Amino acid sequence: MVIFFLSLLFFLILFFLTVSISLKFYKELQEHGADALIKREYGDYLTDPEEGYNISLVYDLENIPKDYIEIVKKAALLKRNCFASVFEKYFQFQANGEAGHKRAVIHYRDEETMYVDAQKDRVTVIFSTVFKDDSDVVIGKVFMQEFKEGRRKYQQAPQVLFSHKEPPQELQNTDASVGDNIGYITFVLFPRHTNEQNRIIPST
Repeated sequence: MVIFFLSLLFFLILFFLTVSISLKFYKELQEHGADALIKREYGDYLTDPEEGYNISLVYDLENIPKDYIEIVKKAALLKRNCFASVFEKYFQFQANGEAGHKRAVIHYRDEETMYVDAQKDRVTVIFSTVFKDDSDVVIGKVFMQEFKEGRRKYQQAPQVLFSHKEPPQELQNTDASVGDNIGYITFVLFPRHTNEQNRIIPST
């Protein structure tokens, strides 16, 4: 019996590939339709999650389809697609001219948060970040200066703003963190950036 189970385990490992992902903040993504989007993108490859994981995909290596390269690319985008539901939801709010919806708040790292909000004419995405030391602050400011220079060159690029120590105006009167080691990067996306024709989506 032991030999049988060992043989079965070897067969499963040899002929089936499992791809799994664990995200501490996945419940927050589920509130914005992550499960439905993952089902849409991965279909029959989706299986019951392995213990300790949120999502698992299984691929039969004995029956590899001709378009396997596209399937591999899509598997590599698993984490990106977990986040995608939030953006699709708020892009659609903007496309419908809807405002006043509750802001999405995703705690994507310890002490770091992503905020997404939709207005009739824009979608605002804000990332908070924690700087480890003064050097990080300097690097962050240089990085943002490069963004600004790039936008001067490409006028159609999204507006990018940086605030240090204090949260941007959009997060005033919230529990957003403040402090010498806190920074906020704000992306302002207008309809020309969020409509389906102009979205930059990795090839899958």
